[in-house]
Amino acid sequence: MPTPELLSKDQLLEVYALTQTATAVHVGESAVIQTANNAMLKIWGKDKSVIGKSLEDALPELKGQPFIDMFKKVWNEGLTISGTDTAADLEVDGEIHTFYFDFEYRAIKDANEKILCILHTAIDVTDRVLREKAIALAHENEMALEKEQALNQELAAANEDLQQTKEKLAELNTELENKVNARVIALQQSNYKYQLLNEEFSALNEELATTIEELSASNEELLNSRQHLEEKIAELAASEGRFRSLISQAPMAICVIRASDLVVVEVNEGYLEIVGKSRKEIENKVIWEAVAEAAEGYAPLMQNVITTGVAFLANEHEVVLVRNGNHEIVFLDFVYEPVKSQEGIVTSIMVVVIDVTEKVTARRSIEDVEERVRLAVDAAEIGTFDYNYLTNTMVTSDRFNAIFGVQEFSSRDEYLKVFHPDDIHLSAEAHERARQTGKMLYEARLIHPDGSIHWMRVQANVYYDEKQNPVRLLGTILDITEFKRLQQQKDDFISIASHELKTPITALKASLQLLDRMKDKPASSMLPRLIEQSNRSMGKISELVEDLLNVSRMNEGQIKLTKKRFVLSHTLNECCSHVRIGGKHELVFQGDADLEVVADEHRIDQVIVNLVNNAVKYAPNSKQIYLIVENLGDMVRVSVKDTGMGISAEKLPHLFNRYYRVDDSGYQVSGLGLGLYISADIIERHGGEIGVDSEEGKGSTFWFTLPL
Repeated sequence: MPTPELLSKDQLLEVYALTQTATAVHVGESAVIQTANNAMLKIWGKDKSVIGKSLEDALPELKGQPFIDMFKKVWNEGLTISGTDTAADLEVDGEIHTFYFDFEYRAIKDANEKILCILHTAIDVTDRVLREKAIALAHENEMALEKEQALNQELAAANEDLQQTKEKLAELNTELENKVNARVIALQQSNYKYQLLNEEFSALNEELATTIEELSASNEELLNSRQHLEEKIAELAASEGRFRSLISQAPMAICVIRASDLVVVEVNEGYLEIVGKSRKEIENKVIWEAVAEAAEGYAPLMQNVITTGVAFLANEHEVVLVRNGNHEIVFLDFVYEPVKSQEGIVTSIMVVVIDVTEKVTARRSIEDVEERVRLAVDAAEIGTFDYNYLTNTMVTSDRFNAIFGVQEFSSRDEYLKVFHPDDIHLSAEAHERARQTGKMLYEARLIHPDGSIHWMRVQANVYYDEKQNPVRLLGTILDITEFKRLQQQKDDFISIASHELKTPITALKASLQLLDRMKDKPASSMLPRLIEQSNRSMGKISELVEDLLNVSRMNEGQIKLTKKRFVLSHTLNECCSHVRIGGKHELVFQGDADLEVVADEHRIDQVIVNLVNNAVKYAPNSKQIYLIVENLGDMVRVSVKDTGMGISAEKLPHLFNRYYRVDDSGYQVSGLGLGLYISADIIERHGGEIGVDSEEGKGSTFWFTLPL
């Protein structure tokens, strides 16, 4: 398998530019930008024109912020500086905005501890930080509302106390008036009691003065409570203003919905852009009337949040929205966050939405590519493995384990137990070469639990750490048992073909040499016998060459059939004259003697001759060979039956394979193992089937069918 061509530096930079993690490389104390990928340029709000500039020239808004000094410290001291949720003011589209990042400035050194560059990575966490602040602000507003309600309750209680005081004062005034009237009457009746009345009147005046003082104190407390309430109301208004400003400026989509009637009370531009609606169509409207296409799926979820007070979080939900009159499929991360009163009642729902359509589409595209690669690997029946040099553990695919004929093992040592004892050293040698070259390629035999032997081919790459120590080996294995069998079969065929051709050629050469010597003695008695022997050798050579030519024509699709109507019994009685002349076997016809077929008579004759020749070769003691014709309705079945030793069951499935010979012990029986293969192709081209029924010790029946 050819080694893939390595990527060039420019290609590597193109790939690096597409990575999702924002990354840049700086050199020098002034942090000159050596390179920056697309994700980092997007964070800076710049294009590739900043490459080659110092950080201060490329991003002048960083002056006065700590980052430039951090770069200098990292470059001068070889440190690594990192931070999380760190605020940075950056200019985007001509305006300064505050963003939040998880970042790292890492000094990259060579083997001599010399600083080569600074690796700058950053992750934009603005959405998460602002979302957390928004939720915190919402909580702060809840607390302010709770305080306002408490003050209102205090004011109501003070008003109630004041009313009670007024009622008590009125009662005292009435009582005082009654007492004064009573005393006046009594004074009129008796001057003696005047002094006592004056004393009681003074006591009443004192009681009235005390009551008036209490009333004044209550009025002062009420005024203080009102002033405190006004201050809290003003504070609440300011907090609400900040909340509205935060919603308006937040980079993610936010919508606030009143729980009682589901009316939208606050919405920012980000939310309007996601749902594809104008502010007029959304604000102060019932949310499910404004975004009717989402009501069926999400109205019950929002109602459940209002009822239970439990937030609903959604990740990558597929939603169909009508935007600009068109139905569009989008993927959203969103949360329905309940906002509760002091009593725990949900008063509103804050919806925070992030459009992740591009991320989901990109991931699905990657998953699709991975699935196609997996299907290709599965279709090729390739096993995969990942070997860890440090832990001596392996992660293998199902196909890998199937090739080894085992369940999943965890260590390499367990897999080595499956190796053939004569091949186990090949693994260690291959690993030693791989450590030096980075490549592994070898073949070995495996012994399955059932005792069967299988061949495998291993191909892998080694991956090293920064010190060039091997840490991982990733590779594939392929079951090449069938390939090895075919290769052995091919070698056997070449050996057999050489032997089969050598025998008649040697005989022919000897006959020709004798004939050459006898050319001046035409009356020699050996002449007829030499000519007969030469013809027999030429016939054998012609048979072998014809078989090879037939296989070549079959592979090239050049065998054509010339069909005509003929009587099968006539063909069977006229074929195999060489067997009848030999006199060792009797060909016995059985069945329908008048059955006609439409086929290529020459090719069918060739098939019958092959089957009869096999019976003569492998059942030499079968004196009678039966030629049987049966009418099966829409098909005819022709059988050649012998009473020889039969064929073992394990050999039956391979009889019609190319180059296969029943006698695999050497050259005991002549032939190339092509006769049955050619016969099977001829019958298949006629639309029929060919097969064999055999049992050891009871003979064999080779048969084929043809359409009627």
